[in-house]
Amino acid sequence: MAIMITDECINCGACEPECPNNAIYEGGVEWAIADGTSITGMYTLEDGKAVKSSDKNSPVSDDYYYIVPDKCTECVGFHEEPQCAAVCPVDCCVPDPDRTESEDVLMERKDRLHL
Repeated sequence: MAIMITDECINCGACEPECPNNAIYEGGVEWAIADGTSITGMYTLEDGKAVKSSDKNSPVSDDYYYIVPDKCTECVGFHEEPQCAAVCPVDCCVPDPDRTESEDVLMERKDRLHL
């Protein structure tokens, strides 16, 4: 499953630089698949929507840091545990109960994001 940031986030920003996929953004900031990845051209999101990789998308949250599920791999292929959760001082980086994903799925996403 992807990791999510709960509304208990204190906006400290400790998680953002730890993400190897650049999947974490400050609240209110637009995101793009191309940010911090090797993706160019078109990219198909998990919901089947095709987007230009450099296109900016609406923030997932306006109030606190958030994780883009389409970019989160739970650090599979990079680290033994999700680094955002490891550094969060208030333990608000938690598994998203709505996005149960196998390690194989997470590794495939990592491989798609980092050609």
